Amino acid sequence: MLYGKALRDEIACSGTTPLIGVYDMYSASLAAAHYDGLFVSGFGFAASYYGLPDIGFIAWPDMVAFAERLRGAFPRHHLLVDIDDGYVDPELACHVVRRLERSGISGVVLEDQKRPRRCGHTEGKQVLPLEEYLAKLNQVLASRTDLLVVARTDATDDEEILHRASALAATDADVVLVDGVRSVEAIRRIRGVIGNKPLLFNQIAGGKSPRLSLSELAALGVDVAIYSTPCLFAAHRAMEEAMTELKSTDGRLSAVDGVGARAGVGEVTAMLTENLRRHTTH
Repeated sequence: MLYGKALRDEIACSGTTPLIGVYDMYSASLAAAHYDGLFVSGFGFAASYYGLPDIGFIAWPDMVAFAERLRGAFPRHHLLVDIDDGYVDPELACHVVRRLERSGISGVVLEDQKRPRRCGHTEGKQVLPLEEYLAKLNQVLASRTDLLVVARTDATDDEEILHRASALAATDADVVLVDGVRSVEAIRRIRGVIGNKPLLFNQIAGGKSPRLSLSELAALGVDVAIYSTPCLFAAHRAMEEAMTELKSTDGRLSAVDGVGARAGVGEVTAMLTENLRRHTTH
């Protein structure tokens, strides 16, 4: 199956294609039951795999191994993987891209940040000189066969954002992403300078970008929306509440039936058994 082509075809359809951020196999199992596309965010992976902020700690073999497990478990879903800055070195970025394509990953996101890198919705981001990033991007594009490539800029100055978005749109990258967009008007301006190139919008709870529905994004000409951390942040709040409740009840577990009940062994085992079925029938 040509996974990159399948994602391109999905993006080319009318409306905005949602890709849901997952951080481990369990969150992916839940998200995959509701959506056809998954996104591996650097923020979520750094938090779950290392317990660290998204500032450049991810080792590429860890990310590749996780992506490979995802593809084995979800053979029919679109899988977009955040590879940050390609792990600094252009040759390494190309190696990672080839590994991910052989593993059946649909696409990757390659950013123009320089080290020390930051989450796209935080302060203090710095970007590489445009020509340096374009050289890396073009090497990555030349190394892929079918894989979809999202070219991402983390520029923060309004004029520089538009300049870089236009330059990225002129490459053979499949999609353009400006991370940390602060307003609807900024989305309109970016849409205006990239021509017919598909546009991706990143939404993260508590981030810099406005909260917009898929219908609103479609009206703005956004082709893809990634939701970086809905599973991670929901898990954080739910686990905090569960621990607080367990402590307050002197260790008595909550009921698993009735309105508002927590998940129990039967419900979880059923989901995991379905994962096993997919593994054995793929």
